[in-house]
Amino acid sequence: MDRQRARGRRARPSRRTPLLYTAVASVVLVGTTAAGTVYMKAQAHDGPAVVSSAASASPSASPAGSEEASVEPVAEPSVDRDALLAKALESVTVAAGAKTSVAVLDVGSGESAAYGDTAFDTASIVKVNILAALLLQAQEADRHLTAREKTYATAMIENSDNASATALWAAIGRADGLDAANKRFGLTDTQGGDGELWGLTQTIASDQLTLLRQVFGDDSELSAASRSYLQGLMGEIETDQRWGVSAAGDGSRWALKNGWLARSTTGLWDINSIGRISSDGHDYLVATLSNGNSTQAKGISLVEAVSKAAVSAFRDTAED
Repeated sequence: MDRQRARGRRARPSRRTPLLYTAVASVVLVGTTAAGTVYMKAQAHDGPAVVSSAASASPSASPAGSEEASVEPVAEPSVDRDALLAKALESVTVAAGAKTSVAVLDVGSGESAAYGDTAFDTASIVKVNILAALLLQAQEADRHLTAREKTYATAMIENSDNASATALWAAIGRADGLDAANKRFGLTDTQGGDGELWGLTQTIASDQLTLLRQVFGDDSELSAASRSYLQGLMGEIETDQRWGVSAAGDGSRWALKNGWLARSTTGLWDINSIGRISSDGHDYLVATLSNGNSTQAKGISLVEAVSKAAVSAFRDTAED
C-alpha cells in the first residue's frame, strides 16, 4: 500500500499561476458535471522541447522558436485548447465528493491547457520531484549519485517503495530541500509536506506539468544525463502500477509515476498520475490529480477517464 498517515499539514500554497502556458482555464470537477466558471488568463509562453532517452525510448522534439526582434503582433492560437479541454471533460462522470484536475502539453506543437487549480496531496507522484531535487543537488555539488542513492531511486520510482522515498527525502533536506529545488524548476504552487510526510506535499496540476517539462524537456535545470536517468526509471514502472495517464496513450511509448493514498481521517483516496505518453504519433505530457475517491479502483478509473478526455482535446483537432 502506498499511504502515509497525516500528523499535520502545512499551509496550502498560494494560487499563483506558473508563467509556462499560453492560457489557463480554472475550474474544478465536482459531482457529476464540471461546475464553475472557465476564465482565461493570458500568460507568457515558453515553448517546450523534449530530449530522447535511450533507456526509455523517450520521444524527441525541437525547441519551440521565438522571434525576439519581430515587430508584428503574435497571432492568437487558432484553436482554444482550454475551451476544448473543458468541453471534453464534460463527458467525465465524477462521483459526489470527489474532485479532479488535469494539465496537458502537446510536445509537438508546444500548446498546453489546464483544468482546475485546486491544491491536492501528491501521494507518491512526489517521488519524481524528490529524485529531481536530488539530481539537481548532485549536479550543484559536481558529483554522481552514490550506489546507495541509486538503489533507493530505483526502488522509489519503479516500485514506489516508501522507505526508499523517506531515505531520499531526508537526503535532500526534506521540505526545505524540495522547495528550494522547485524554486529553480519553476514550480510556484507546490509545498513540501511536514516532517517525514512527503506524501502530503501540496501541488496543483499545472505545477506537475512544469515538473514534467523539467524531466522531459531540454530547457531544464537538470542535465541531459539526469533527465535520461529519471526518464529511464519512469519507463520501467512495475507492471501492476502501469495505469493512470498511460491509459490515454496507445502503448507505444510511455513513462509515468502514480500515487495512491488512503487518508486516515476520511478513508477517502487520493489518486494521481503524471507522465509522458504517445498517441497516434503525437507525444503528450499529462498530469492528472484527484481526491475524495471512495475506493482506490474508482479513483484509478476517474484519473484514466480524465486523462483520456484531456488528450482527446488535442488529438481530435490534430486529426482534423
